[in-house]
Amino acid sequence: MSFFSSRWVERPVHVTELDTAVLPRGFRAAGVAAGIKPQGLDVGVLVSEEPGTVSSARFTTNARVGAPVTVSRQARLDGLRAVVANSGCSNVGDGRRGYETATAMQARTAELLGVDPAAVGVASTGAIGRELPRERVLAGVAAACGELGEGAGAFSESILTSDAGPKRCALDVALPSGTVRLCAQAKGAGMISPRFATMFCFVETDAMLDAATLDLLVGVCVKRSFDRISVDGQLSTSDTVFALANGAGGVAVEPETPDELALGEALDALLRQLALEIVRDGEGTRRVGRVVVRGAVDAVEPIARAVADSPLVKTALHGADPNFGRILQAAGQAYPEGEPFVVDLAIEGLPVVSAGDALELGQAGLAELEKAVGREEVEIELTVPGEGGETEVFFSDLSEAYVAFNSEYGKGRG
Repeated sequence: MSFFSSRWVERPVHVTELDTAVLPRGFRAAGVAAGIKPQGLDVGVLVSEEPGTVSSARFTTNARVGAPVTVSRQARLDGLRAVVANSGCSNVGDGRRGYETATAMQARTAELLGVDPAAVGVASTGAIGRELPRERVLAGVAAACGELGEGAGAFSESILTSDAGPKRCALDVALPSGTVRLCAQAKGAGMISPRFATMFCFVETDAMLDAATLDLLVGVCVKRSFDRISVDGQLSTSDTVFALANGAGGVAVEPETPDELALGEALDALLRQLALEIVRDGEGTRRVGRVVVRGAVDAVEPIARAVADSPLVKTALHGADPNFGRILQAAGQAYPEGEPFVVDLAIEGLPVVSAGDALELGQAGLAELEKAVGREEVEIELTVPGEGGETEVFFSDLSEAYVAFNSEYGKGRG
């Protein structure tokens, strides 16, 4: 099965899918079990062997952040050489002790790899408000650094929490100047909202480009991927994206060239599909929705988010309920105050509302609507007054399994 499995993400013609655990040239990774989680791998290290590696990073916009985010923000974010990550505990809310543990993870990784501590990014995921056992995680760092290899399989598993499985991809990207490799490993399933998620994404390429170009590409592509997803409307404390480019493939990507465009297209598709994999893995998800809103620039974003985050819309999606009144209600609560509610609504291309009023669908139309909302991917299109604005949000349904899982998450689970 192709990695690009969603109809909403088109596989660029110049990319070739590889074994998902492959890494680009000059990268090594490992994942080990350090006993932070009751079972499974929980500490991972990723490193570039090339001294000239450049990087880019994005973090949560939540005011409450974990110690790893604080430590990473103080690192040399345009020149990272390595990333150390753990699952099972997010190291959030542990005060000075937590900060010192995150710093110790950074320092131990740097020491064992022979790099500057400022060139090491740190990431942690799991339950909030618990102590991350320092000696266990540092022992895990040492073990991972001793097991570094050319594949990302164990590393991609070491970052998982409530995920059903690893989310990763490896691509060969044919640029006009030559072929480069582009790979990524991600995690995330709950506490997912536009402006990131309880998610990590680590991106690697052996293309040769400067830090400013990489940062531009990452910024644009993150806004079109991880910025566009919602499982439960909750903004995490630990969201992190690290991208590293080491030049080991020997193909230079200059700014404002066809090479940059082709690499950007591949990165965009890769991150959008990974973002959709996170939504699809939304702790009991049955269906994925995409809401597209067109109209006045200031109106489209709040309306799209209101629909995507509505528990009523999400439960209707889960049950394949064609009650589109829930979509109108959610849109109306974010609609500009005092403006007449004149919107058009279509579901899977079937018009159901015109100028705010329901259309007469008839028996055939109702049957078509019921069939449409039962698909694995359901598209909702809203047109509101005004021009110049268009946005999209991908969102999951809301299931009994999600409620059950999150009512028990704090009881010894990470």
